Amino acid sequence: MRKEIIRTKMKEIEESIRLVEENLPDTFEEFSDLGLIKDGIYKRIEFAIENVLDICAIINTDLELGIPHDDKDIIENLVKKKILSEEIREKLKAMKGFKNIVVHRYGRIDDRIAFEMLKENLPDFYAFIGKIE
Repeated sequence: MRKEIIRTKMKEIEESIRLVEENLPDTFEEFSDLGLIKDGIYKRIEFAIENVLDICAIINTDLELGIPHDDKDIIENLVKKKILSEEIREKLKAMKGFKNIVVHRYGRIDDRIAFEMLKENLPDFYAFIGKIE
């Protein structure tokens, strides 16, 4: 397995989440006024989620778990082989949904919902890393 690539991607996730945590204010009002910093937070979250999905794809390929049609299939393959739990699967589905909003509707993001999701779900990245390690 390409363990070094996975380790590098996990470090990139940790760095992105650290930067988000350092710059994410305590209140929505402060968050809504961040301007360019808020955009950077969104990009760092997008980057972290892409790395999570990349790690899943690497594991799926290297362990020859099947040919997936999309990210959902990759995640399902990892759950079937007990590499990821069903709880982590649900967290990854939520991450993927958030990424799709950031990538495909960047100008129409509801900042209040995004702020609440960030506040509630940042620990999910650490849960994923803990499971992969």
